[in-house]
Amino acid sequence: MKLHTYLNYGGNCEEAFRFYEKNLGGKILAMMRYSEQPDPKNVPPGSEKAILYANMAIGETQLMGSDVPTENFQPMRSAYLSLSVDSTVDAERIYKLLGEGGEIFMPMAETFFAFRFGMLRDRFGTSWMILHQKPMPA
Repeated sequence: MKLHTYLNYGGNCEEAFRFYEKNLGGKILAMMRYSEQPDPKNVPPGSEKAILYANMAIGETQLMGSDVPTENFQPMRSAYLSLSVDSTVDAERIYKLLGEGGEIFMPMAETFFAFRFGMLRDRFGTSWMILHQKPMPA
């Protein structure tokens, strides 16, 4: 059994996935537009270029997503993608990249459990926790 994350975007799914691919070392595995589905009658007018389905690998995880009508889109609430990294340098770099044009919930800082930890929502509406964890006693 595997559990994957599926995100909805308000018309910028492709931009978000390309950004994550470039800046998080992800690899896009699939990207299909509404216009590419088998039955063109099912394509809502004006959504031909919108993303019907996208799938990417980030580390050992798969992230999936699609565009929804703008009037139905809302940024993530009460859920975060938690990204664990191996260094403070990576934590700071990724936090800065994802924070550009976004909303900071918790500034990047050292905590009792992490060398670096911060929380934000990126400009695409995705909420993130960035973590460079301290070793935990067993």
